[in-house]
Amino acid sequence: MSAPEPSDEALLARYRGGEGPAFEILYARHRQGLYRFLLGLSGKTELAEEVYQETWLSLIRSISQPQGRANFRTWLYQIARNRLIDHWRKHGIHHPLHDSYDEQAHALFDEATDPELLLSLSRDSQRLETALQNLPAEQREVFLLRTHGDLDLPQIATLTATPLETVKSRLRYAQQKLRRLLAEEVLT
Repeated sequence: MSAPEPSDEALLARYRGGEGPAFEILYARHRQGLYRFLLGLSGKTELAEEVYQETWLSLIRSISQPQGRANFRTWLYQIARNRLIDHWRKHGIHHPLHDSYDEQAHALFDEATDPELLLSLSRDSQRLETALQNLPAEQREVFLLRTHGDLDLPQIATLTATPLETVKSRLRYAQQKLRRLLAEEVLT
């Protein structure tokens, strides 16, 4: 029987203690989801790649650890989100993550449909990418953190400093709009 996989936090501690291969495991675990999150949020390959590299460099240079109830994954995505916002500020771009929009009540939340199912149903990643870019930034961020970051809703609420009920609403609206946009594309 093999030993259980070490936690991300244990791997980070081992890396900080001088064990280089521990970082390689962390990187392998989170590289795809983190990159997809940044690409989906920024909508630009070059920007996603730049912020992705900055995120990993920040983690390497940092001497801090995840604080409070945050786990490594939440902390990593917070670093990435902060680096993206910093990039937008540096280049004078009004970052859309703080734009407000009117959340209107629509259909009831369908808890049976999770973001992973939406991704698996979409055979054409370009169609999904186009649909994602049509979401309001706050909805897209929550959807991407749930889907690519594999964060639960309380973790997303903590990371984005947003009330849990607002996070739930944003995910619900994102799912509804993605269903509609993907269905419209199939019909056209």
